[in-house]
Amino acid sequence: MAIEGRSGAGKTVLAKRVADVLGCPVVHMDDLYPGWEGLAASVPLVREWVLEPLSRGRDPRLRRYDWEHGRYAGWEHIPVGATLLIEGCGSGARELRAFLSLLVWVEAPDPIRQQRLAKRWDAEVYAPHRSMWAAQEEAFYAEHHPRAHADLVIGNTAAATGGASGMGT
Repeated sequence: MAIEGRSGAGKTVLAKRVADVLGCPVVHMDDLYPGWEGLAASVPLVREWVLEPLSRGRDPRLRRYDWEHGRYAGWEHIPVGATLLIEGCGSGARELRAFLSLLVWVEAPDPIRQQRLAKRWDAEVYAPHRSMWAAQEEAFYAEHHPRAHADLVIGNTAAATGGASGMGT
């Protein structure tokens, strides 16, 4: 299952809630982006490291991006039972959809998303990159149209409470 949507839409919070109910692991796209300009580059990584192994009955292995040092860390094994959640911008890419059982699109009005982004735990680090990241999202969504292919669209207009999201989501 993939949970897709723009930065600040509420994907991370939803993924945590769903994972808690299902007792399943979550792969955060934040962990796969190779830096602030890495939205598009993360798609082949999630396919190769996560989805293709699952399609062959194997657990995924991935390398989490170390944002502080600007490089990937060592390989990590992700044990998966019946369900795996992939959360973040890029998880609904065209080339990933064939591997998904369910694609969820989370949306929120721009003012609410901006309010949430300003209250993130890493807001100061993220702030200089917000417009560049938004441009990457625009380009990605114009090419891949994940909302149009979503099995479920969730409108999230809850007021910002801050702190849940990670780098780049």
